[in-house]
Amino acid sequence: MDIQANLKEVIAELPTNVRLVAVSKFHPAEAIEAAYSAGQRIFGESKEQELSGKHEQLPKDIEWHFIGHLQTNKVKYIAPYIAMIHAADSYKLLVEINKQAAKHERTIPCLLEIHIAQEESKYGFTFDSCREMLRTGEWKNLNNICIAGVMGMATNTEDETEIANEFHSLKVFFDELKQEFFSDRPEFKEISMGMSHDYPIAVKEGSTMIRVGSKIFGDRNY
Repeated sequence: MDIQANLKEVIAELPTNVRLVAVSKFHPAEAIEAAYSAGQRIFGESKEQELSGKHEQLPKDIEWHFIGHLQTNKVKYIAPYIAMIHAADSYKLLVEINKQAAKHERTIPCLLEIHIAQEESKYGFTFDSCREMLRTGEWKNLNNICIAGVMGMATNTEDETEIANEFHSLKVFFDELKQEFFSDRPEFKEISMGMSHDYPIAVKEGSTMIRVGSKIFGDRNY
């Protein structure tokens, strides 16, 4: 497995405005070090305990992104150092992230996870529940988080038209939120969508951040 060659191949395909989150969950520190040596600095993890171990062990200029479903009781462990939380899927979670960030005098960037897939098993706000949450305006009092954009996962299917439609729906929704709630907030700019099997489609549909693991690191050891 040539991690560095794989990484360069993925990066070479990306427009300059799209950033790569190298999804390193379930891969050992050595794999991350190989990607780090090739210049990669943003890594994505989805288990708090695994992330904390890697954060201790690996270079301090790594930008760790939490990309999995985050339980409120785990926020306190990652609040001191996490660079971005991709899957803020409830107002309750935003409140907890804000509370824990305040303890460390930090502002943590968060993406609102939007449920765009057909599968019921995926987490996230529906379009309507997200609009409703933003309309109440209470989020504006959370001074230790920064809502930096949206995140979504397409249905796990071979049907590229369906995947493209789902990603397109997220881009359209992002534009709506930008206009209605975040027009004066330049930090609201990220659309995190696209993984190893569908990121080329996501990039075409307006993704600014892709989350790619197996295409770089190979299959995971669960």
